[in-house]
Amino acid sequence: MLEAIYVVRHGYRSNWVVDPQTGTYSTTIKSPTGIASDPALASYGVQQAEQLGKHLETVKPPVDLVYSSPFYRCLQTLSPFTNALAEREAKLALEALETSRSTARKVRVNVEPGLGEFYGLARFDHPSPASIEVLNQHFPRLHAEKDPVIVPSTKGESIPQLHDRVAYCLHHLIRRADADPSGPKTLLICTHAASMIAIGRALTGNMPEDESEEDFRCFTCSFSKFARRSSTSAVAADGDWSQEATWNPKDGDLVPDIGWRNGKGVAGGWDCEINGDCSFLQGGEERGWHFSGDEGFLRDPNAFNDKKNDTTNSDVLAADYSPPSMNDGAGKGKL
Repeated sequence: MLEAIYVVRHGYRSNWVVDPQTGTYSTTIKSPTGIASDPALASYGVQQAEQLGKHLETVKPPVDLVYSSPFYRCLQTLSPFTNALAEREAKLALEALETSRSTARKVRVNVEPGLGEFYGLARFDHPSPASIEVLNQHFPRLHAEKDPVIVPSTKGESIPQLHDRVAYCLHHLIRRADADPSGPKTLLICTHAASMIAIGRALTGNMPEDESEEDFRCFTCSFSKFARRSSTSAVAADGDWSQEATWNPKDGDLVPDIGWRNGKGVAGGWDCEINGDCSFLQGGEERGWHFSGDEGFLRDPNAFNDKKNDTTNSDVLAADYSPPSMNDGAGKGKL
């Protein structure tokens, strides 16, 4: 049974621009997947990912399961850690051959759309990530279930819908991990700013009246830890799945409410022990964000305020906005 969930946000990424009239995304730096709204990390973000990776190697209990948003920047953020983990497991496998003791594990990053980006509400279709076939060309050790837990609506989401989508996804991922015969104790998730906040609220069951409240911190490459309240409450929350409402891709806009609010939390509830820690990053806390409206991403990127912890705009455009000079890492210590 899971005991702890670690949540991290992707590193500092390259920029994109969206035309609010047509919904057309464009970028000056070509995306590795060919999708303008799916950029790679900026070089500074790569440095952040390396620092995060070293930190993740030290967490206790160690990481057992890894899940990620399917967007390139999240998978790239995890790469330094998963590559180091794979090298360590390869050494253990070699030692096992010499000693006849098998202790190595297969390192795998599970890709789940339900952990993906939040694009707010708009009249045009929102971006979808690359297919697992395309992503496998860039990253080893990826795995995607034939049927994802839930896929965000391309028609957009309200803030309540985002929270219910994330809660529904977590509910199923935790259930899957609890039933895993290998007995994983910890789950690592890499996601985006809005989803990271929603994950904190869904796990603890604490949904503020003011959605813009700065409760769960989500700086680039920040690290949060949630501990399960008790195995007893987890079993009590398990319930009879045959009686639960399930997400139907044919009616994808409807997200089942699993009843996580009012302090209940997903799967019996979790307590936040570490909230957006950045002490292991050389640049410290950068690019903090909070909700400012369902359609905040339509703001003019030229109105972006160039300061270290801007929390005025949406993660999708302005809060991750990188002036061209920043894309090569020249902005270290800023934004």
